[in-house]
Amino acid sequence: MDTLIIEGSSKTPKVVFNAEKGELLLEGRSIPENSLEFYIPLMEWVEAYSHEVKTDIIVQMKLEYFNTSSSKCILDFFRKLEAISNRGKNVSVNWYFEEDDEDMMEAGEDYNAIVGIPFVMVEQKEV
Repeated sequence: MDTLIIEGSSKTPKVVFNAEKGELLLEGRSIPENSLEFYIPLMEWVEAYSHEVKTDIIVQMKLEYFNTSSSKCILDFFRKLEAISNRGKNVSVNWYFEEDDEDMMEAGEDYNAIVGIPFVMVEQKEV
């Protein structure tokens, strides 16, 4: 399966989904004009990948900000991963947030409480 790569912009996150390594990265800001339009290809990739998972999946969530419409799409993304986990595959999320960003930390904690996959909260020092 091909790696999905989407270059980030000022409104959309960088996406690198590597099927061979089981590494899924979202990094940057998620405030697209149409969240569904942006996230549907990601969901389709995860759905296709779910049928051929060969390794543990580690999700690197390095979002600095996301809007309300993105939050629903991100939850849907986590639900797809939860379904993979429910079929016996190991799925985990590393949720990155800056040390003073309580909103992003709480967002990760909220997703962790909603979906049945383990989250590791990773506090980053501001540079």
